[in-house]
Amino acid sequence: MGTEPRLLVADDDADIRDLVTFKLRQAGYDVVAVADGSAALAEARANPPALAVLDVMMPGLSGLDVLRDLKADEATQDVKVILLTARSRDLDVDAGYAGGADDYVIKPFSPRELVHRVGTLLARS
Repeated sequence: MGTEPRLLVADDDADIRDLVTFKLRQAGYDVVAVADGSAALAEARANPPALAVLDVMMPGLSGLDVLRDLKADEATQDVKVILLTARSRDLDVDAGYAGGADDYVIKPFSPRELVHRVGTLLARS
C-alpha cells in the first residue's frame, strides 16, 4: 500500500472548503485546498490529483470551467471530478455530467456522504 490518493478541493467559501478538507483528511486522504477555479486549474496541471471536488459557483473560473479544461488536457483528463453546488435544477446537474463530472453533490450536503462518494469513485479507478 503506497501513499493515499491526492485530492484537490476548490471552494470560494472558506467554511465549506475547511470542512471538506478536514473530513477528507480525517478519512486518510492527502488534500490540497484552494479558493478559486484559477488556483484549482494551476494546481491540477502542476500536480494532477486522483480526484477534485469543485464548487460550481466560484469567481473567475467556475467549477464547470475547470472541469472542461481538465477534461480537455491529456495530462488531467483522467482526474475524477465531483461538482459541489447549491444549484440543484436538472439543467445544472445535466450540464455538470455533460461536461464530464463523475458525481454531483448538492449543498447543503452531508460531509460523511461526500467522503463516501469520494471513496466509491476512487475505488472504481
